[in-house]
Amino acid sequence: LSYLPMLKAGKKWRIAFYQGGPSNNYFPYLSATVNGLIDLGWIEKVELPVDKGKDTDFLWKFLAGKIASNYIEFVADAYYNANWENDLRMSMRRALLDRLKTKKDIDLVIAMGTWAGKDLANGEHSTPTMIMSTTDPVRAGIIAKNDDSGYDHVFARTDPGRWERQIRIFHKIIGFKKLGVIYENSILGQSYAAISLIEAIAKEKGFQIIRCFTKDDIPDKEIAGDSVINCFEEVAPQVDALYVVTQSGVNNNTIPKLVAIANKHRIPTFSQQGSEEVKQGFLMSIAREGGFAPVGRFLAISMAKIFNGAKPRQLNQVFEEKPAIALNLKIAEIIGLYLNADILAAADEVYRDIEPSPSN
Repeated sequence: LSYLPMLKAGKKWRIAFYQGGPSNNYFPYLSATVNGLIDLGWIEKVELPVDKGKDTDFLWKFLAGKIASNYIEFVADAYYNANWENDLRMSMRRALLDRLKTKKDIDLVIAMGTWAGKDLANGEHSTPTMIMSTTDPVRAGIIAKNDDSGYDHVFARTDPGRWERQIRIFHKIIGFKKLGVIYENSILGQSYAAISLIEAIAKEKGFQIIRCFTKDDIPDKEIAGDSVINCFEEVAPQVDALYVVTQSGVNNNTIPKLVAIANKHRIPTFSQQGSEEVKQGFLMSIAREGGFAPVGRFLAISMAKIFNGAKPRQLNQVFEEKPAIALNLKIAEIIGLYLNADILAAADEVYRDIEPSPSN
């Protein structure tokens, strides 16, 4: 299928954006996709703003007002952000769906994250929708299978082996017998934590899972953060490793406290989120080789194929990122963890100190 630039009956393709709330990955996902479109010739060359934390609103305003393209328009008033508030989510969802069905002025929606994916992967509309940055779209109930979204208008990027790679690498390096996993005990929380996969590997490898349940899907992020801190304090004395799951309570404000708790008990930590949290003091994670650029190009090509007439459901959704280990040597020193030469040689990103969290 072609992905060369083309117009829609002489007019630009109009793109909307919807996210459940701020997240560290959403800005780089959107930026990398736009850079992919620039490389493909859909957008004139321009230097995009640098990552301003979780502020996709800032990037969207730039895209809507500053980029030059003969083919694509990022619609200024088509940015929807539920800010992790359930009531606002319902109103945003309704407003966007009404717009897609009645006004019909949007040609494609970028749905960023699990909330947005669940809200738009349905039969309530037929506008092409690209779902990005979800932990596990199948287990979250967004799509039917990794190779089939279940809806002609839906595409959801997947990496089905990502979480298994993380747990197996962590276990191979640390050899833990008791793994702490802290997550919200809900369908979405279990999906974010990939808990069923962890349970399967625990059975295979013979390690025990020590759980503690947090509050995640709530408007009050201070309560969410306190729940994670409390769980760290409860679980750290009982385990020999911690798998730090992506959730709202793990953020720039709480990470220094979580790192301090883990270090006090000399517990190795593995960040599900990626190397940014390793910089801030978790021991290790899986980094993205080449950053977000490879997945951004994949998403840009997929989008261009949709504009060229492909149904989103027809496209390959699977894009597996090559695993790259991120390691914080300062944390290894603090907790007294010996890392042999093979592990150090295998590390792709090595940090020798703890960087302050951006908000601190």
